[in-house]
Amino acid sequence: MAEAHQAVGFQFTVTPDGIDLHLSREVLKHIYLSGVTNWRKRAIKFKNGVLMGVYPASPSSWLIMVIAIMSTMYTRLDPSLGMINKIKNTLPASDYLTVQSQVVLSAVLFATGLWLALILLLRYSLKALLSYHGWIFECHGAKSLSTKIWLRLVTIFSGRRPLLYSFQNSLPRLPVPSVDDTINRYLESVRPLMGDGQYQQMESLANDFKTHPAPRLQKYLKLKSWWATNYVSDWWEEYIYLRGRSPIMVNSNFYTMDLMYVTPTHRQGARAGNIVHAMLQYRRKLERGELTPLRALGVVPMCSYQYERMFNTTRIPGIETDFVQHLSDRKHLVVYHRGRFFKLWLYYGGRHLLPAELEMQFQRILNDTTPPQQGELKLAALTAGNRVPWARARLRYFSEGVNKASLEAIETAAFFLTLDDEAHGYDPDKATSLDLYAKSLLHGKCYDRWFDKSFNLIAYKNGKMGVNVEHAWADSPIVGHMWEYVLATDCFQLGYTEEGHCKGDIVQGLAPPTKLQWDIPVACQEIIEDSYQLAKQIADDVDFHGYVFEEFGKGLIKKCRTSPDAFIQIALQLAHFRNKGRFCLTYESSMTRMFREGRTETVRSCTVESTAFVRAMENPTQKKEERLALFRNAAEKHQQMYRLAMTGAGIDRHLFCLYIMSKLLAIDSPFLKQVLSEPWRLSTSQTPQQQLNMVDLHKHPKYVGLGGGFGPVADDGYGVSYIIVGEDLVTFHISSKFSSSETDSYRFGQNIRQAMLDIRDLFDQKDGKKKPKEEKKEQREEEKKSA
Repeated sequence: MAEAHQAVGFQFTVTPDGIDLHLSREVLKHIYLSGVTNWRKRAIKFKNGVLMGVYPASPSSWLIMVIAIMSTMYTRLDPSLGMINKIKNTLPASDYLTVQSQVVLSAVLFATGLWLALILLLRYSLKALLSYHGWIFECHGAKSLSTKIWLRLVTIFSGRRPLLYSFQNSLPRLPVPSVDDTINRYLESVRPLMGDGQYQQMESLANDFKTHPAPRLQKYLKLKSWWATNYVSDWWEEYIYLRGRSPIMVNSNFYTMDLMYVTPTHRQGARAGNIVHAMLQYRRKLERGELTPLRALGVVPMCSYQYERMFNTTRIPGIETDFVQHLSDRKHLVVYHRGRFFKLWLYYGGRHLLPAELEMQFQRILNDTTPPQQGELKLAALTAGNRVPWARARLRYFSEGVNKASLEAIETAAFFLTLDDEAHGYDPDKATSLDLYAKSLLHGKCYDRWFDKSFNLIAYKNGKMGVNVEHAWADSPIVGHMWEYVLATDCFQLGYTEEGHCKGDIVQGLAPPTKLQWDIPVACQEIIEDSYQLAKQIADDVDFHGYVFEEFGKGLIKKCRTSPDAFIQIALQLAHFRNKGRFCLTYESSMTRMFREGRTETVRSCTVESTAFVRAMENPTQKKEERLALFRNAAEKHQQMYRLAMTGAGIDRHLFCLYIMSKLLAIDSPFLKQVLSEPWRLSTSQTPQQQLNMVDLHKHPKYVGLGGGFGPVADDGYGVSYIIVGEDLVTFHISSKFSSSETDSYRFGQNIRQAMLDIRDLFDQKDGKKKPKEEKKEQREEEKKSA
């Protein structure tokens, strides 16, 4: 009870002599420190807001401008060409301003106006420079003179020491491609997937579309692109994510894994303490805008808009559509452990809890043996089921009383933490370790993750960690950026004691975490059970195979003068053809963050060139030199399509927006219906790494991440995520459905491995003896096959 008494700022007792007031100095001290911290935070935010508002100039440049203008006045020069006198004459008459004071004030006002005009000129100049994308189409390592000059100008206009959001107003808008270009690229992309008759029919639909509804739809879309910041992103978030009424677990959410080889401590509470503290440090930098913006080539800035909703964010269910609720600084965390929900304050005396203090709090939760309340155990399954039942249950059973207060605590928390009672992680000696680890992160038990939170942090009992991410608010690279910072901070800055505990002292008297209270009626429990059964059916159907490809990696591929991404994408085409005996529409995610509020675009990796190469590989009469030539053509074509997608000249986002516009205008388009109904039976994505370069992998080669993955997009298709780790590793995360007789994730993983090796052999003139790594890998695969 001592902690509870300390939480009260004052107490009073009514006596015959009056009211006896008792103040708690300790609590009042914390209130004072909390207030000081809040005002300091506001001051830093205001300062950084000013710095970002005037970027690429600086507040000091205003003073220089004023001094320069004032100094010219003493040399009888008028750089304002009479503007200072005009300003002086328009100033209201005042007895408090002398003639000299009016002149000085007019000069200051003119200097300020000139300074603001120069800021706008610098911004629009930088925006014009950033609208040039010729550099991305040049051969790797061979920059033209014009590109070198352009890079120098961008560097000059970019200023010094930019903050996270400094470049937002200078980024160009995403351009709307021409209808002819988009349709021509679309027809080219589907040609290898269609027979002659089917292709001619599609060509006819496309031509009809170009002549009748397309010009009208394009005009409205261009109007939107002039008015909106980005003509794609708001519709993409609303119609692809928020309007979906099916479960977001597996179908939308994705996951990110821990380090591959290293587990800094096997103490669950300690690891969670360091990770949560590192996340709070990251959030503080994020809120202040103090993170360094990402820049391609170290010069070209990327949009930082998606970072804004990383913390304090929840997807709220609705009957027809969900919405994303983002709040300002939240000071608590909600923790789930063995069916109980706990609320944990993250601040003490105006500061973040230290890692050792967080460890103590988490250990209190781990030691708590109280049973869950009625209906509490599987409550989070509501977020894993269909959206409409969850929305209705939320309105009916969680709109008042303790249920409303507890649900509000979850939805307003900084993020959601699960102290899992299972042990997971990558173990090269256990064949299915990566498979089980991925499935746990992707769906868990279907009721131990709050899938609506912007992200769930999962801490396993063996010290391994992971993240499950809701997809509507951001894409994988954004979460990857945060995760890289957190893992590097955990391992190289915070560290652990020899016993595996968090470092630092603990302040005595911290109030323990409080259990959230629930009053869940039987009718609501039935809805929870229905959602759980649906989610369990989805989870049990996920066929997952995690695979670490150790034979070679980026280093060898680059020696072959080929893009690593193109190499892997073509290998996936070869593997899929061997797996199913046919080609399919293939989705690869590409980013469009060189534009303001840009998210992703689709690269259609199944091309005429890649299918020609695959057929040559399967033709035993084809010569090695011919296969190699076809491979290079396919790789160059893939690179060209990737560049077009990155520079706003993709296919699918444009067609998607034309389709939405046709629905809003009640225009029927058979062509757009056909395009939007085509299934992606092979959906792929590359997980980026080393966005921050906080870890030198040459010095610390064991500190590499395992990447992440997602669920299958089509019922009879594959989802493949891969991460190119260092110079010698590639990890694959392959998902499909057990219910499909056409898919087998393990078999597809073997197809990918063999395809990678076969393509490597086109460049390798030595045959015969296997490398030691290959022999070791084959032995592991035999063990896995037996399992």
